[in-house]
Amino acid sequence: MARATLYLTVGLPGTGKTTAARRIEVEQGALRLTKDEWVKALYGHQNPPSVQDVIEGRLIEIGLRALELGTDVVIDYGLWGRDERSCLRQAAADRGARVEMHYVELSRAEQRRRLDRRLADAPDTTWQISDAELAEWAAVIDVPTPGERDGTEPIDAPPPGFATWDQWRRHRWPPTVC
Repeated sequence: MARATLYLTVGLPGTGKTTAARRIEVEQGALRLTKDEWVKALYGHQNPPSVQDVIEGRLIEIGLRALELGTDVVIDYGLWGRDERSCLRQAAADRGARVEMHYVELSRAEQRRRLDRRLADAPDTTWQISDAELAEWAAVIDVPTPGERDGTEPIDAPPPGFATWDQWRRHRWPPTVC
């Protein structure tokens, strides 16, 4: 039996992560886990920060279980932090799964155009995003290195204070809203 694959989509809003995730879902028969769809379904026009990490964490747990069962999974969030990606790479490895990382990048002008079009065409699937938010997020994303993208770079050790990536995962993606 072939090993399951965890597909990670990495990038800022409006760069094409969900489009790529939908393509992978169809082409690979992967379970697609898209956080924004869950937030929209549960909270409508609100986008409460307090639930983001919990929803991501619940979807990650579902994805990891699917990998254990031999099902390919595509995680469709930004995954802006290297620690997040390292954690998920290790979790996949612990389950005998492969990882494919898909980093998507666009010019700011094209990103803005796509976000405006998405808001006009399907306002029930997205939220308004300001230019200030885009600039802030562009400044904090930790762009994956070529070695991280192609899997040749070793997985980092967990951050200080965490003995394992599993411990860090439970801290980063808590099980409940506090």
